Amino acid sequence: MRFVFDWQEYAARARQMAAEGAVLLRNEDGALPLRENECVSFFGRCSFEYYKSGTGSGGMVNAPYVVSIPEGLCRSGKVRINEALRERYLSWIAEHPFDKGPGWAQEPFSQQEMPLTEELVAEAAAVSGTAIVVIGRSAGEDRDAVYAEGSYLLSPAERNMLRLVCGAFRRTVVLLNVGSIMDMSWVAEYRPQAVMYIWQGGQEGGNAAADLLTGTVSPSGRLSDTIAEDIKDYPSTAHFGDPAENVYAEDIYVGYRYFETFAKDRVLYPFGFGLSYTSFAMRTTAFAAVGEEIRLGVSVKNTGSCPGKEVVQVYYQPPQGALTRPRRNLIRLGKTQCLEPGEEQELRFVFSVEEMSAYDDTGATGRRSAWVLEAGSYKIYVGSDVRRAAYAGKYTAHALRVTEQLEEACAPARPFDRMIIAGDPDADRPEIGYERVAARMSSAAKRIAERRPEAEACTGDRGIRLADVRGGRYSMEEFLAQIPDEELIPITRGEGMCSPKVTPGVAAAFGGVTEALKGYGIPVAACADGPSGIRMDSGTMAFSSPSGTAIACSFNTALTAQLYEYVGRELRMNHIDTLLGPGINIHRNPLNGRNFEYFSEDPYVTGTMAAAELLAMHRSGTTGTIKHFACNNQETKRSRANPVVSERALREIYLKPFEIAVKQGGAYSIMTTYGPLNGIWTAGNYDLNTAVLRGEWGYAGIVMTDWWAEISDDAGGLSRTFTAQMIRAQNDLYMVVNDAETGMPGDNAAAGLSSGVFTRGELVRSAANICRVLMNMPAMDFLLGETDEIEERNRPETEMGAVYPQPEAVCEAGGCELDASGLVTQGGSANIYSVRIPESGSYRMIFTLRSELGELAQSSVAVYVNNTIKGSFTVNGTEGGSVTRELVFDSSLQLSNYIRIYFAQSGLSVAGIRLVKEETA
Repeated sequence: MRFVFDWQEYAARARQMAAEGAVLLRNEDGALPLRENECVSFFGRCSFEYYKSGTGSGGMVNAPYVVSIPEGLCRSGKVRINEALRERYLSWIAEHPFDKGPGWAQEPFSQQEMPLTEELVAEAAAVSGTAIVVIGRSAGEDRDAVYAEGSYLLSPAERNMLRLVCGAFRRTVVLLNVGSIMDMSWVAEYRPQAVMYIWQGGQEGGNAAADLLTGTVSPSGRLSDTIAEDIKDYPSTAHFGDPAENVYAEDIYVGYRYFETFAKDRVLYPFGFGLSYTSFAMRTTAFAAVGEEIRLGVSVKNTGSCPGKEVVQVYYQPPQGALTRPRRNLIRLGKTQCLEPGEEQELRFVFSVEEMSAYDDTGATGRRSAWVLEAGSYKIYVGSDVRRAAYAGKYTAHALRVTEQLEEACAPARPFDRMIIAGDPDADRPEIGYERVAARMSSAAKRIAERRPEAEACTGDRGIRLADVRGGRYSMEEFLAQIPDEELIPITRGEGMCSPKVTPGVAAAFGGVTEALKGYGIPVAACADGPSGIRMDSGTMAFSSPSGTAIACSFNTALTAQLYEYVGRELRMNHIDTLLGPGINIHRNPLNGRNFEYFSEDPYVTGTMAAAELLAMHRSGTTGTIKHFACNNQETKRSRANPVVSERALREIYLKPFEIAVKQGGAYSIMTTYGPLNGIWTAGNYDLNTAVLRGEWGYAGIVMTDWWAEISDDAGGLSRTFTAQMIRAQNDLYMVVNDAETGMPGDNAAAGLSSGVFTRGELVRSAANICRVLMNMPAMDFLLGETDEIEERNRPETEMGAVYPQPEAVCEAGGCELDASGLVTQGGSANIYSVRIPESGSYRMIFTLRSELGELAQSSVAVYVNNTIKGSFTVNGTEGGSVTRELVFDSSLQLSNYIRIYFAQSGLSVAGIRLVKEETA
């Protein structure tokens, strides 16, 4: 493949995305944009230490740079910065460095703020008319936000900052550098003139914020979540964070679906809301119900004084029949081009009537386990947000229609009560009622037994290679029939993290991970985290993109595709086949730590954005692995907390983004969760991975576990070793093991095959899924000798972080000990040893390590010899125990060497490093 990879163009797209995703909530008296050449004063340490992303696997990108907001403004040349105040902040920050925490999932939600006094603020107000206050928050994998000061709520220091600044300055602008929405009740208390969510915008976030502040770009982002008055107003809060069981009692009434039906008065900022520096007039120019389609024309005119973009949102209000339903449901979205004052653009929308169907999981309509369109009027509303959407027309269904008949799948294991409309469904504020959801009545075990696939008996090696299948010379069945069970089982295992068989520092290798599998011409593919850019624990530079929330709030699928076309090229340039993202779980509650990776409370926004990203990556032959399938809506005890959720809510809300990504985005790689779904762990959930995903949606790709996930068995046991049950469920790949040949200790695949837990037909089925995907990945091209011609332009200069020199080591004949007493193991740190050896040859480097963190925590190490990476490895948390890791340098050491040891994450302590010469035969 030939393509140009221009880092500057990449940055331009990311900068545009970060700007278009920012949401302006308040702009009193024209506080924004800033006046040309005015002096502005920055408050808040996140003004100078910008959060590019959240934490965990989705944020660990070795970005070449991160632009702060003052840096972006200075580069614009349009305003001046209060330098005295900036210097005071920078001096204080130098004495109070950024707290990264002791390791994985341990970073504070917010950082310590510089104490402010009335005198200091008054001095700043005397030289500048506008103050910019930046408030930052972080959360992420394994770490939900909490309803506490300094997390969801403002800290006392932030409250004092707002009190002082808003009281002293003529204009105060508050920017929220966060991954998810937070409490906004303070706006009414302190009344700053302007408030804008700038989210976590990646490495170009500061430049994007400057574009917005100066008016170079007019804000056009819209909220992808509802902001309520209080955290308790979200009905999910009653159960969120329970370490054992999370009951989805609100059912389909998630986000605006709840508020627009039951609690409009509890909303501060509605879903889809966002201000601009200009104004627009919107009108429906055409509405027609043609056969089974609704066709809409919407005209948007810029009636203001500056250029800008407007978002058009199309909702439907279904009738209240046997099934109660939310009063508003987003069904289409669109965004105009940048319109000049007076310019007008018409957007056209088409959607199927069937898309307004509801799922009946009880038989209330007479058709259980079916998508149904009940009789009545379906009203269509068009506007710039859910609250301002105006009536555009209606479609009338004259009788109940079944649009798709399915079967019970993924139903709850026990009864529970879910929210419905009680009393008069047409009342201005209907009452909330509850109905009983029955426990599942069907048997997944029965379906498994009845639907087991057959496989040809093993023929032995006939010389057929995977390239022959790709070329159409043999079938996949003929190819796989050659491979005996003991050679085929390892294809269901991925190796990692930091497998030496693929690009250094990535999350895993899968496919031809054994010599036998390679012998059949099966390539080894690489996958890498994550949704905000490529994570390479080797320290290799990668681009840090805006967070999922920022992308969703742009409401711009075309721009999303332009950005992710570059992501796809960057993957291919680094020989990575799939990105472990996008994350497409629902923002069920504002406290979910991984909301920054995900998109929205709305399934249509989520699925549509994911589809745009996937289609763009596919242009370069790479893809994304959509995750986490399904209902990963809290990080607290994510491997144990059981989501109790109805079939209806699953299909209408939580599975819908995945369905859109599969059907519209062509997804062919999916990752399951760590935890259960209605009592069955997703890694071994047949209903989820086979009945729904493959049977209902026609999915033909791979399904992989999350890293070191557990799997449940038929007797209620739970273990990482139950890979027999995983294969039976058609979760094709276990991620990850150290050695695919042997698997993990106690792996039950071989025993499960011989005892009938799963069959050769089921094994071949998963192997076929994996091989079909591999045939269309870059790894296959590279295996066949096809080369890429990549012209890389404008590569930014970067450093891997702080470098700490260590004592020189002089080895004797057998090797030597490297002094590890002064090693700096903070994430992003590199330690340099000068090492002299008496003779060249192969050497083994042995690390003795310890971590106080839990077993899912990840701390990665990469080793470079004379500026060439020689290997990397990941250590999971050992809870205080010691482990060893080894790397072998095959004839790569010279008599004098520089060895650089890079720590990608904090959390490790090193008890010893020994260099040992390998014995020669």
